[in-house]
Amino acid sequence: MPVPWKVIGLAGLAGVAATGVVVVRKRRAHADYDADELRDRLHRRLADSGANGHGTPKEGDAAPAEG
Repeated sequence: MPVPWKVIGLAGLAGVAATGVVVVRKRRAHADYDADELRDRLHRRLADSGANGHGTPKEGDAAPAEG
């Protein structure tokens, strides 16, 4: 029985197209923010993390134990 190469090729093409649709839908959720809104969200996340933006804890935070 011959291998149905056309069917296998079409199935592969359908799989690639479906994967592309999933990726585009996921990226669309990220692209809905304008630059100012995204910047504000990132600044808010940085403030909530407790860092001062330079990779060191804010003044008054507990210092790491020595030794």
